[in-house]
Amino acid sequence: MSDNNDFLRTGEGNFRLRADALALMLKGAGYAALFCVAVGLVYWIIYGVSLLLPPESKEADDPTPFSYHLSAPETHRLG
Repeated sequence: MSDNNDFLRTGEGNFRLRADALALMLKGAGYAALFCVAVGLVYWIIYGVSLLLPPESKEADDPTPFSYHLSAPETHRLG
């Protein structure tokens, strides 16, 4: 097995360190861009599906109509 990890063929020295760091940062930026595009694509697909739904589905009543009426029990001060 070879220990030659000089992927950029930059040789030894200070330039090699900078070139390798730049390559790794660009690789990470590429992964981040790919993740952002994937999230945007999922958002776009969900939006596209919502456009296919009939307007009545967007005007439906809340399936849990009493959930906003729940309140904490009242507490009385002793005194």
